[in-house]
Amino acid sequence: QVQLVESGGGLVQPGGSLRLSCAASGIFFNIHDMGWYRQAPGKPRELVATITTLSSTSYADSAKGRFTISRDNDKNTVYLQMNSLKPEDTAVYYCNARRGRRDIWGQGTQVTVSS
Repeated sequence: QVQLVESGGGLVQPGGSLRLSCAASGIFFNIHDMGWYRQAPGKPRELVATITTLSSTSYADSAKGRFTISRDNDKNTVYLQMNSLKPEDTAVYYCNARRGRRDIWGQGTQVTVSS
């Protein structure tokens, strides 16, 4: 069964940090590009960060300098380290696995940044 399971979301104060994890199963993880997306209420889903099979990374402007995406192919897991969190980072964060035209999505994890 193909599955992406996110974890690590929660409530954090502005300026705080969280690390999201996404565990993949049922796929050959190391041949998939991985990404994190987010969706805030009333807004479309947007790209946060991606990491290729060769661990080349890219970030949305809003994430640059604050977020770091990484992957552990031995654990079939991709991470998103989020520092200096802002209220506008509040959203449901989704993990994505991509190979060619095939997209796989996780169920999402809620991140709320509030004092």
